[in-house]
Amino acid sequence: MKKILGVILATILIMMALWYAFIYFASYSEGYRSGELIKFSSKGVVVKTWEGEISQGISGAQIFSFSVMDNQPAVIEKLKEYQGKYVKLKYEEKFGTFFFWGDTKYFITEVTLENSPHFNRN
Repeated sequence: MKKILGVILATILIMMALWYAFIYFASYSEGYRSGELIKFSSKGVVVKTWEGEISQGISGAQIFSFSVMDNQPAVIEKLKEYQGKYVKLKYEEKFGTFFFWGDTKYFITEVTLENSPHFNRN
């Protein structure tokens, strides 16, 4: 009975490790989005995550929400600095996420300041 319980427990732990590795390393898509950075904040009660939004239109009707992992300190600092400016974001979309990574499946890996096609503010 102990062997069967040990095998079941080991199988569950291995499956959980494989699922975590799949979510961490596999990406569903990669791409770029541009827009005005309207929100960037650290939020959470127990685990803080970095969350943000860009507006992709003049009226603000199309909002792109994203997360930034803690292992991207340069991206976090640039996003803090570029608040309210027009930015171009390189993102990686994951199949899923964990509560300690962020609220969205879109994770920013690069950010650059761009000239707005709508306004000449930069």
